Amino acid sequence: MILIIYAHPYPRHSHANRHMLEQISNLPDVEVRSLYQLYPDFNIDILAEQEALSRAELIIWQHPMQWYSVPPLFKLWIDKVLTHGWAYGHGGTALHGKSVLWAVTTGGDAHHFDLGDHPGFDVLAQPLQATAIYCGLKWLPPFTLHGAFVCDDETLEGQARHYKQRLMEWQEGRRG
Repeated sequence: MILIIYAHPYPRHSHANRHMLEQISNLPDVEVRSLYQLYPDFNIDILAEQEALSRAELIIWQHPMQWYSVPPLFKLWIDKVLTHGWAYGHGGTALHGKSVLWAVTTGGDAHHFDLGDHPGFDVLAQPLQATAIYCGLKWLPPFTLHGAFVCDDETLEGQARHYKQRLMEWQEGRRG
């Protein structure tokens, strides 16, 4: 089962993420948990989230990049749900062997991230990648959709099809 942890603070305004979710909506064995819809008060049901994670083989962290980081509710989700003794630490093996895919949209193009002393987009993935590895998750190459603010619908649709293809290839690999 594929579990998408979707964290967009303004989902009605997201063209890129909407296209991505619409594209995968008919895939079998995919569950989407929209954090801002489920927890508008930021009061996360930890047990429900851990139960959903337990059912998944592939976990997708899908969100827009905000100030070179994750949206605040997703950060809180990480802090509350990935607990010591469950996700990491003594006895914390609930996620071991599962895979995680970071699916992120950005407003800027890929060159926008060539700033500072450590240029490149990959450096921004490091905190999430370290979190995943610390929890025993297998980090997959991220899916990144750059330039979401300036892409036309045709480009967004093409990128969304590419996203769907990645998920279908993962599903096929599991069956094979």
